[in-house]
Amino acid sequence: MKEELECTGKPQPVAIFTTTHWSVVLNAVETARPGADKALGQLCEIYWYPLYVYVRRQGYNPDDAKDLTQEFFSRLLAGNYLRTIDRKKGKFRSFLLAAMEHFLAKHWRDSHRLKRGGGHSIISLDQDPESRYQIEPAQDATPECMFERRWAFTLIEQALRQLREEFAGAKKLLLFEALVPFLSGDRPDLTYAQVGKLLDLTEGAVKVAVHRLRARYGELVRAEISRTVASPDEVDAELRYLLAVISR
Repeated sequence: MKEELECTGKPQPVAIFTTTHWSVVLNAVETARPGADKALGQLCEIYWYPLYVYVRRQGYNPDDAKDLTQEFFSRLLAGNYLRTIDRKKGKFRSFLLAAMEHFLAKHWRDSHRLKRGGGHSIISLDQDPESRYQIEPAQDATPECMFERRWAFTLIEQALRQLREEFAGAKKLLLFEALVPFLSGDRPDLTYAQVGKLLDLTEGAVKVAVHRLRARYGELVRAEISRTVASPDEVDAELRYLLAVISR
């Protein structure tokens, strides 16, 4: 059994968030707390695409949606919207959506003032975010529902990407690719025994590796959620909400 456990690798310790990325930004509204700009920038780099989907579902064409999303984040990172934060609505996703709604309403009133390409490019958008949008499931969903769906899947994608990087760093990418089909809980085409034969591991070693993979994945999802809430106490509720959004 000792040899089997060594084959699976050891999970990396998960960070414990006593202060979240978003709480740093919230506190910066009242105090000039160091690191707020960096924390906000890191959050925005990840979550621009859910807002792009939201803008597209509002009826804007691809070019306008990309420009508006870019302009929104340029103004957000310049501090234009931070003073409007309601600390009672402490979740980053709630703040983003409310701020974008306000931005689009103002753009509608002042549309002649906003020139395409006029904003300074701060957030690095995909070269072609529309290609991602075109493969979104065809749903009769509101823009708000689509935003939350992409928010949930973005968190999961970030956690999965970090998990893959950890295995790659440990030179166990082949193991990761073989085990990742078991991550969702669905029954993959291959059994533990068949995967063991492919990797020259016992069936027991594969079971242990899958257990560790799922545990680490859960830690990373929680860590991603922790970045976007005002307090670590909100993580469990936000995790439940994320699961509910995905299951819709």
